Amino acid sequence: MPTIKFVNEKKTVEVPEGANLREEAFKAGVEVYWGPHKVLHCPGLGTCTSCKMNIVKGEDNVAPQSMWEKFWMFLNPLSFFARLGQEKQIRSACQTKVQGDIEVETQPGVNWHGERFWG
Repeated sequence: MPTIKFVNEKKTVEVPEGANLREEAFKAGVEVYWGPHKVLHCPGLGTCTSCKMNIVKGEDNVAPQSMWEKFWMFLNPLSFFARLGQEKQIRSACQTKVQGDIEVETQPGVNWHGERFWG
């Protein structure tokens, strides 16, 4: 069975193959949302991108991004800038299916001034 390691929370959980990253985070007691989204939970349809996570290791062990996920990540300015140069690593947890072992960082910040932003 694949494992998800939540780096910030120092938690590791085993999940069935094809499991939804957002649902498994909730089951493990991991806070997926940031800021006002902690109160205004999205239903998990991929439209708000508030559950974005940074896949630190194992980005090839998740299902490829759908056009729906790419569209909403592009449309949301905060998610768009957070993804620059990390298109494969920054994912919406609600749209991510786990197929193997991964390590994720919840609530990744936006680097407005460093190499990642301009490079």
